[in-house]
Amino acid sequence: MISHTRRRFLQACSTSSIAALATPTVAVDRFQRVNPLIKGVSLSAYSLKRHMQWWKGDRTDGLLDILGFLDYCARLGLDGAELTSYFFPSPLVVTYTNQVKRRAHLLGIDITGGAMGNNFAHPPQSDLGRKEIAYFQFWIDHFADLGAPVVRIFAGRGKLQAGTEEQVMANVIANLEQAVAYAEKRGVMLGLENHDIMKNIDNLLHVITAIDSPWLGVTWDSANLTATPDPYAELARIAPHAVTAQLKVMTQVNGTPSPADFTRMLKLLHDAKYRGYVVLEYEEKEEPYDAIPSFVKQVRKALSDMN
Repeated sequence: MISHTRRRFLQACSTSSIAALATPTVAVDRFQRVNPLIKGVSLSAYSLKRHMQWWKGDRTDGLLDILGFLDYCARLGLDGAELTSYFFPSPLVVTYTNQVKRRAHLLGIDITGGAMGNNFAHPPQSDLGRKEIAYFQFWIDHFADLGAPVVRIFAGRGKLQAGTEEQVMANVIANLEQAVAYAEKRGVMLGLENHDIMKNIDNLLHVITAIDSPWLGVTWDSANLTATPDPYAELARIAPHAVTAQLKVMTQVNGTPSPADFTRMLKLLHDAKYRGYVVLEYEEKEEPYDAIPSFVKQVRKALSDMN
């Protein structure tokens, strides 16, 4: 099902650059959504990265753990929480994930998704490639146990170190073939974020359309875009593929930070018949404990104004 699409992709790369490849003008709705609905407001644990425990071997930074983060979401009156792999204890044991699942249920907080820091830019048969797939499978297993319906993943991270952009894109597709098959077995959808080389929406759409699977979609990130005068037009292109949506305080206009128009962004998702949570991710300089409550209020008002 997938190998022949990868072969066609590689043949195309040999004759032209990724940027020159034509992007399909009509998105195939592999998700068969009916009526648009923002189900609720969730918060990404990454929003509190300054205060979270970052586990590195046996050392932690910060005071807030995943259980405390869920408590914080409940105090804010949020509907859900997106849990980031970086903040789980290492080694991670099932008794801890069970505690997380229990706490979320008792607080009435839906686990709207998970997030991991994978890198699929390496050749799949290389040592680094195999290591990344093992890392991916480890976290998919734990997020599946937690009941997360979707997990945010990356294509590649940082500078292109595995070759040219064409080679990296081919590696991403080859690794995603394995990843999607594994995620499907565990009943977890994958949301490929517009991040790093996927900030170029042409690249992101090529990867998404090259892999014909209903288990793969887009993590719609409202701020991660290559320089463009109209970020809303670029975000509209990937909205039909969104399986989870991250909303940030700022977006980018010609590469310069600009305040996000929440009502306009939510309308993009509405027009694409998105059904699901909107996940708030805070990354600005202000103290997150001070800024996040206001962020939540602004988004709730934008949602109210739409209805």
